[in-house]
Amino acid sequence: MQPTIIPRAQHAISRSNISNNALKVLYRLKGAGHMAFLVGGSVRDLLLGGQPKDFDVATDADPQQIRALFRNCRLVGRRFRLAHIRFGREIIEVATFRAAHTGVDDDRSVQDTTGRILRDNVYGSIEEDVWRRDFTANALYYNIADFSVWDYTSGVKDIKAGTLRLLGDPETRYREDPVRMLRAVRFAAKLGFELAPETAAPIGALSSQINDVPPARLFDECLKMFHCGHSARALELLFEYDLFGHLFPGTQDALRSDSGAGALLERGFANTDQRIAQDKPTTPMFSFAVLLWPEIRRLAAALESQQQLSAIAAINEACGEVVHRQLQRVSVPRRFTTPMREMLAMQPRFANRRGARALRFLGHRRFRAAYDFLLLRAECGEVDAETAQFWTDIQTASEAEQRKTFGARGHRGRRHRRGRSPRRAEQPSS
Repeated sequence: MQPTIIPRAQHAISRSNISNNALKVLYRLKGAGHMAFLVGGSVRDLLLGGQPKDFDVATDADPQQIRALFRNCRLVGRRFRLAHIRFGREIIEVATFRAAHTGVDDDRSVQDTTGRILRDNVYGSIEEDVWRRDFTANALYYNIADFSVWDYTSGVKDIKAGTLRLLGDPETRYREDPVRMLRAVRFAAKLGFELAPETAAPIGALSSQINDVPPARLFDECLKMFHCGHSARALELLFEYDLFGHLFPGTQDALRSDSGAGALLERGFANTDQRIAQDKPTTPMFSFAVLLWPEIRRLAAALESQQQLSAIAAINEACGEVVHRQLQRVSVPRRFTTPMREMLAMQPRFANRRGARALRFLGHRRFRAAYDFLLLRAECGEVDAETAQFWTDIQTASEAEQRKTFGARGHRGRRHRRGRSPRRAEQPSS
């Protein structure tokens, strides 16, 4: 199959917008007599006028040949053997062209009984490699030899039309790798594209295939989806295609019993998108707190009522149980769940506005995160606005005014950071 070759004069990609390190890799591969192409999302984003963060390279050189050319190269991956070429903090990922999966298991290629690819290191030509890509918009190759774009699948046409189209038979491709359903949602949200009808059609029926994906891999995909700058739209699409419940089944159940709980998710991710647009920091700790709070809140209320636990103890116990169950689906690392549990357990403390304990609360290391979550809950009607305003105002008061307000005479409380203006429903940087 011959590609449509778009010469440099007919496309907008300029080397000035390509990472210097990616250019070094491309030119060294070319100089060694190999084909070398910039490929995938970076080509797509450059054609859309964006500035990619990552640059991937495809070549006919095999991994051992790539390693021989670059001293700063490390081969990674078992499922897909890749070369990572490190330049300081930047990594250029280089992949060898791959051939079609034969369906016969050997050391290079393995599938499970459902058709999911477990290992895939069968190398081939660029004409074969293009059909291993997921979407037409990601199947474009920028040739460093003459700066042309090679298009085998009408990807440029789909980009211009704002259409996300899966390559090959959609059902087969989703069965090969169910994460492609999540990638479809993420790219559609990020790019503002619509899924082609044949790409969207099988997702609902195959959504349960997500249950068989390793939890650690789902965490990686969720991280990309909820921190892509368009997470609110991604959330809508997850619900539309019946995918959300396979990622967060407990939250899905809580939303069914309390329709108002969905407002916190919508508002929380709208805030995340706004922060990313403003180049402000975000943290997965806060995002997963938003995602799990409806179930934690429901369980904590039941524990408080049935076991006569304090509000803080009930939330602590609910957090532990919900996180344990959630790890069976999406493996959220402890470095995020531990501070998340601490932040959520602090929510009842905002009801106390008197005494030295309330004053010391201002100096708690998680106070800022807990306060931001309080504001989010207030926006959604879970907390009265007067409580949120009190904790907003008290942060800018002098220490003497704080002691007087709390009735904590003679108690200075812990030292805490001063001079920071309060933020409205924003996430902490750590």
